[in-house]
Amino acid sequence: MSDLSMLIDGRAVPATGGATFTRRNPLDGSVATRAPAATEGDAVAAVEAASRAFATWSRTGPTERRMQLLKAADALEAKHAAFAAAMAAETGASGLWAGFNVHLAASMLREAASLTTQISGELIPSDVPGSLAMGVRQPAGVVVGIAPWNAPVILAVRAIATPLACGNTVVLKGSENCPRTHQLIIEAMGEAGLPPGVVNYVTNAPADAAKVVEAMVAHPAVRRVNFTGSTRVGRLIAMTCAKHLKPVVLELGGKAPFVVLDDANVADAVDAATFGSFANSGQICMSTERIVVDERIADDFVARFAARAKALALGDPRGTDPVVLGSVVDMSTVDHCNALIEDALAKGAVLACGGVATNTLMPATVLDRVTPAMRIYHEETFGPVKGVVRVDGAEAAIACANDNAYGLSAAVFGGDVARAMNVAARIESGICHVNGPTVHDEAQMPFGGVKGSGLGRFGGKAGIHEFTELRWVTVQTAPRHYPF
Repeated sequence: MSDLSMLIDGRAVPATGGATFTRRNPLDGSVATRAPAATEGDAVAAVEAASRAFATWSRTGPTERRMQLLKAADALEAKHAAFAAAMAAETGASGLWAGFNVHLAASMLREAASLTTQISGELIPSDVPGSLAMGVRQPAGVVVGIAPWNAPVILAVRAIATPLACGNTVVLKGSENCPRTHQLIIEAMGEAGLPPGVVNYVTNAPADAAKVVEAMVAHPAVRRVNFTGSTRVGRLIAMTCAKHLKPVVLELGGKAPFVVLDDANVADAVDAATFGSFANSGQICMSTERIVVDERIADDFVARFAARAKALALGDPRGTDPVVLGSVVDMSTVDHCNALIEDALAKGAVLACGGVATNTLMPATVLDRVTPAMRIYHEETFGPVKGVVRVDGAEAAIACANDNAYGLSAAVFGGDVARAMNVAARIESGICHVNGPTVHDEAQMPFGGVKGSGLGRFGGKAGIHEFTELRWVTVQTAPRHYPF
């Protein structure tokens, strides 16, 4: 068990009144972490600390910001073993998934470091003689980042790295499901030498999340909010931000379609579908959720896919044997997925492998011949349960891919790449990969969705756009004529 503190203004502090909450391991119920249960006052204190630090950090030169972000990347990577232990204890994640998280998060810090000298503006021709007109990007202010548990290192680092590179200061609200994992990130930032108040960290009991977020968003010093999580909670965050007129970046749920056209290389498609479906037990926003396969090759695809899924190693991630499928985050995921399986089977789906689970070690499950009458066709599973929909031709595949409320990631497999690209162009998603998996992230890429999958983009120069203010600034360099 790990006892934690929050970080406010460079000091490790408990919650006001000493209140705490516990996070338990999803497999055996043992206490993994005890963390401070922040009050609204604690949240405001964190914002005010960030506001004070902004005055100096926003004027810190790009080279200094770059060097500290690079040091933070090194410090993060040095904590690989600690991250793996924390993620296994708090969320049941495999060592494979923890390693991927640390690697990509370090890349995000290094990419953010490179952005410090790319925050550029433009000269804009003016109709006023002698007027030098500029579009200037400047730090926005305090940024509140709200990170989830499922890719905890990647998504918490993403919430803070580019905002810091742009000269903002940050308050990170850690997930109630992985407060120790998120605190390790804060420790790495501290080891890099960031000044007090530049990054602050608060944790809250699950029941207090709404009021803690409201207190931060309402504060006048907060100028940006970013949230990664479910579409249901994202709508609530968006409404809170709208009430206080605060810009928000939202990366929410998904129902990523994986389209396999009739001329696809089936072996390659199976490889990508296996990775995209079952990495982190399907608990990724980009996870392949609906596999749309042309009827002409569906029998071959399903047979190979089910065989691969059945062979994936499943087990307790805290053990010595490496596993691909660890524990899912809690029994509510098990109950949800079991209900989807039972509903689909009752309505005519065919169980290709796996089945209902009795604990959080859920086997990889494939349901063939899924139809729109079944819940799994529409609902996000966020677990290792995948449905295959058989279609007749590319037009039917496109219609099926777009027949959902989400639009984050997608994939199209086809031998004729031009044809596959034309199919991809018609899929409603912020991200689409031709002959690649739905699960793919790189620090420099514009990452985000459409429809119910969110607003705005993280990553690279798109992140600069989200976390800076664009100002129109003019300098009158010659006498100006006025009409009166």
